[in-house]
Amino acid sequence: MKIEQQIDYWLSSAKDDLDTAELLIGSGKIMHGLFFCHLSIEKSFKAVYVKIKKSIPPKTHNLIYLIDKMSLNINESDEEFLGVLMKYQLEGRYPDYNPSLPSKEKAKEYFDKTKELLKWLKNQLSK
Repeated sequence: MKIEQQIDYWLSSAKDDLDTAELLIGSGKIMHGLFFCHLSIEKSFKAVYVKIKKSIPPKTHNLIYLIDKMSLNINESDEEFLGVLMKYQLEGRYPDYNPSLPSKEKAKEYFDKTKELLKWLKNQLSK
């Protein structure tokens, strides 16, 4: 698959995951919605990775690891937010891990923060 096709694949899938996150959070399925927020960020990171490295991204779900591999300069607030999202992606893969759920309002804040970070990532792709 060509580089642009890989980037389009990751971005298209990330958009679908963001739409799913919005629906889930809106309906009160906070854990699943935040899982999809994480997935959307992860896939967008992978699009940026492909653009920067011109290769297939690592098969990882660790957002901090992906940032380090790309040498992206991300602010401390965003890095802390990625740590928050990491808590919610684990439950989907490891059923004995049960983080406390934020309120629906806080989950909506996390969703909005996800959208902001995705905009920043899209800007990274246009450089």
